[in-house]
Amino acid sequence: MDANLELARKHFFMGVEHFEAGRLTDARAAFEASLAVAPGRPSVLVNLGITLHRLGQYHEAIPLLRQAADAEPDQADAWTFLGLAHQALGQWQPALGALAPALRLQPNDARLWLAYGRCHLQLGAVDAALQAFERATGADAQCAEAWSERGGLLRELHRLDEAAHCFDQALALGAEPELHRYYLASVRAGAAPAAPPRRYVEALFDQYASDFEEHLVDKLHYQAHETLLRPLIEAGRRYGTVLDLGCGSGLCGALIGPHATAVDGVDLSQAMLAQARRRGVYRQLVHADLVAYLAECAPGAELVLAADVFIYVGDLAPIFGPVRRLLSPGGCFAFTVELAADGQEVQLLPSLRYAHAESYVRRLAQEHGFRVRELRSAPLREDQAQPVAGLYVYLD
Repeated sequence: MDANLELARKHFFMGVEHFEAGRLTDARAAFEASLAVAPGRPSVLVNLGITLHRLGQYHEAIPLLRQAADAEPDQADAWTFLGLAHQALGQWQPALGALAPALRLQPNDARLWLAYGRCHLQLGAVDAALQAFERATGADAQCAEAWSERGGLLRELHRLDEAAHCFDQALALGAEPELHRYYLASVRAGAAPAAPPRRYVEALFDQYASDFEEHLVDKLHYQAHETLLRPLIEAGRRYGTVLDLGCGSGLCGALIGPHATAVDGVDLSQAMLAQARRRGVYRQLVHADLVAYLAECAPGAELVLAADVFIYVGDLAPIFGPVRRLLSPGGCFAFTVELAADGQEVQLLPSLRYAHAESYVRRLAQEHGFRVRELRSAPLREDQAQPVAGLYVYLD
């Protein structure tokens, strides 16, 4: 046997041993040593590509996996991890191009159908995504993640009974209970949870942060921050301390900052706070739950804002009490809510947002010693090109 080939085999088997033991950096070095003495061997290319994928080095993995797939088109792992690497980089179309041959070779692999569906969903191909998620549950009826993805898409399509069935299946198969009960409550009539799971909201906005303003303002025509603040600014008053609850990327702070001595913000999302920090208008920005934050605040705020925030809060009673305590005499608590339907005080919608009734807001205001200065209806944003009705509330 050629000495170089024998040495390449030795490095290859050493790489496999390291990989199976979880020593990924050592596995990479061994596979690279194997390729150095015997270049282009598909089995080594695949294993090195998979190792790089596991290390999160997707850019480096892709050319190796492509080379292996081109050399051996029936190599399922090469196509699989090539597709997953493209997916990890948000390269949805190339991911589909690699996952399609992987699925032809492994048509009963539920995880591949899941990845395939997610890529289609990112590209807006809803029917193809739903078909892929259905294939995933068909390939492995015990895959909780597949049922969850299918349920989530059916929820967005307002096929609520089917979505509820999927979430029931996911829960029965061990899906995260708090999160999936929340999903289930959004599609099935009954009492809404008092609040969403914290990690759901945190993850949603951490992921959303970089595209938040472009999507919300430009695509959904979000206007709640401007509509809420316009009468406060036009009144010509200068505020001392302003608290911006759920400040997000700082849209409210940017508007009220020139009319205030100090603006403090709080949000659950670190990524959103990073966006707000770039504006340079906040005295301090705090990563915290609203109720916990308000409990620590000293009295003296002249204005407390919450623009399109309570859609991710639910029960507002734990907010009203602390705000009443810290608001200065003559101060204002200004916020928006999405309007609930069907006579419910607090409603969890299939959009996973909470809506609140005007009667509920008025009752809480009275119970916590607020006077309703003004309360009016106007759109908050759009959803599927339709205005979303909201309530703009000013309490003192």
